[in-house]
Amino acid sequence: MTTSHLYLLKDLTKTYKQKGKLVAALKGVNLEIARGEFVSIQGPTGGGKSTLLQMLGGLDQPTSGSITLVDQPLETLSEAKLTEVRAKNIGFIFQNYNLIPTLTALENVQTALVPSGEGKAESRERALAALELVSLSDRADHLPAELSGGQQQRVAIARALVKNPEVILADEPTGNLDEDTRDQIIELLVALNKEKGITVILVTHDSSVANKAGKRLHIAKGNVETR
Repeated sequence: MTTSHLYLLKDLTKTYKQKGKLVAALKGVNLEIARGEFVSIQGPTGGGKSTLLQMLGGLDQPTSGSITLVDQPLETLSEAKLTEVRAKNIGFIFQNYNLIPTLTALENVQTALVPSGEGKAESRERALAALELVSLSDRADHLPAELSGGQQQRVAIARALVKNPEVILADEPTGNLDEDTRDQIIELLVALNKEKGITVILVTHDSSVANKAGKRLHIAKGNVETR
């Protein structure tokens, strides 16, 4: 039976050892994120934002509690299965774009399809379609150094989109951009959320970005609250 929620977190806790002391990055988080939601996460530096995003991406394991994505308990999956889930269900966008400098925009987008074993022709077709969605198909053969910061972030979004993911996890996606470009990138993510039904979860320090979200989360000292 398919549920309406995409993510379900129950009593999720994450502790780290730092200089011989235990630090609680997440404290008993209970959270439900529905399919198709646009969610922002704000809070002070060191408050647990990145830890929460890593948990949602299956990049880190909780100390206790549970986290399910599409009814799959991420905390019990093998590393091989987690890799498969990330490859199929999750698109990642980072503040620093994380593009490979020696590859063209098209080739960078195609890298997201490598784990799925996509054939060369189909991979190229899908990558071009993803670049078209972000209005960059005319820059397909350009290297990252030949693109502006905003264009590089669009390539990164295309790379996240090409897998047809259930969710896009974005970590400060507009942190390195000027205001006009920031607004363009956020409007693109809002449009993808509304028109494609892709769940978007983004970490941001920028309240004008956070205000675009239908659900706003605030995390401080490991505690999450909805605002």
